[in-house]
Amino acid sequence: MTTFVDRVELHVAAGNGGHGCASVHREKFKPLGGPDGGNGGRGGDVILVVDQSVTTLLDYHHSPHRKATNGKPGEGGNRSGKDGQDLVLPVPDGTVVLDRKGNVLADLVGEGTTYVAAEGGRGGLGNAALASARRKAPGFALLGEPGRSGDVVLELKTVADVALVGYPSAGKSSLISVLSAAKPKIADYPFTTLVPNLGVVTAGSTVYTIADVPGLIPGASQGRGLGLEFLRHVERCSVLVHVLDTATLESDRDPVTDLDVIEEELAQYGGLDNRPRIVVLNKIDIPDGKDLAEMIRPDLEKRGYRVFEASAVAHLGLKELSFALAEIIAKARADKPKEEATRIVIRPKAVDDAGFTVSLEDDGLYRVRGEKPERWVRQTDFSNDEAVGYLADRLSRLGVEEQLMRAGARSGDGVAIGPEDDAVVFDWEPTMMAGAEMLGRRGEDHRLEAPRPAAQRRRDRDAERDEAQRAYDEFDPF
Repeated sequence: MTTFVDRVELHVAAGNGGHGCASVHREKFKPLGGPDGGNGGRGGDVILVVDQSVTTLLDYHHSPHRKATNGKPGEGGNRSGKDGQDLVLPVPDGTVVLDRKGNVLADLVGEGTTYVAAEGGRGGLGNAALASARRKAPGFALLGEPGRSGDVVLELKTVADVALVGYPSAGKSSLISVLSAAKPKIADYPFTTLVPNLGVVTAGSTVYTIADVPGLIPGASQGRGLGLEFLRHVERCSVLVHVLDTATLESDRDPVTDLDVIEEELAQYGGLDNRPRIVVLNKIDIPDGKDLAEMIRPDLEKRGYRVFEASAVAHLGLKELSFALAEIIAKARADKPKEEATRIVIRPKAVDDAGFTVSLEDDGLYRVRGEKPERWVRQTDFSNDEAVGYLADRLSRLGVEEQLMRAGARSGDGVAIGPEDDAVVFDWEPTMMAGAEMLGRRGEDHRLEAPRPAAQRRRDRDAERDEAQRAYDEFDPF
């Protein structure tokens, strides 16, 4: 049964924002006391957080679909809806978050480091929040935004100071079991270790972590054996330890050739050239192993390696090895630059950035893209004429109508707001008053106003239409 997983694809969905409420205050002798609809609650976020007690991504392998809760809708009496609860997902230290194309989104190192994988939707405003001196009694409210959703890939790169690398059955698991309190599986057949093992070593005043990487073989960097799956676990180490088997029973192998093969695989994987190396000639408790170690040691030292002879079974040479590793790690930690205080980089928008774009597509459709127009469309209840009129006002104030005219749009042309797979498409009727011919002063509950004579309403509507038409006729986009 799988007990260690270091790569999963996670499907995350944040909570939707709650809808705003359109409500009118009512009490005795005051049936229309003004708008009192509350705002909707915010949807919950999906947050990844580093937890030192978590060492594998196994939970997400079995349950890859995770969703935060939705915000509650607003209510009358100025009662806002409850925010959705954030979904906090603990991940191991050293987890890298990528999108499906392989682009790195976040590198989570250090206890408590967080990353918002999916952001919850905003809650919609109630009609009380939409009221103003011009719009005293809105008869509508804004809808809550849907939460973000998508797929992210989580990859675990073990955070260890020392990485033991070598051929299968070279004795890496035995070595880590005697240097630390780790209890890996040990047997006399290749590929006994199927997952990286992590142990903690104390040498004098230095405490460091050590990991053994499942056996590498020629072609590991291209996917042979287990190498490609676990080579990522050596990326964060401070020192590489080559564990060479001096008592191998395979006639076509020798320790020096093994070292050259593993170095070639590390070079093919890339990014490890600056790591210091140590060579451990293991299994010197066997007479033939001791003789071979003494024979090849001078050659390895000429190459510039620090060489240690050791036996995990007989506990030989372990103290010297652990203190040598502690010395290298202490120096690496001292040379590591201190982390600077977090800096906030502010990148102001260009002065001519309108916040949206208008483009003419091949099929003659004008497409409007931008954060604000797309968000406003998602918040609009298109079954409510007042809400549609309010959207038209917002788009007009933003300058969308003017840009459509400059792009050459004419009455009856198709306009789409949003991406191709999720857009609102309508036939454009240009009016500089943003639809005044349809609703007059939109966004007001006319039950709260003194009624105007029918003839007066017709004259006002005709005047607004004529004014809009004159503005359009006089406008020269070129």
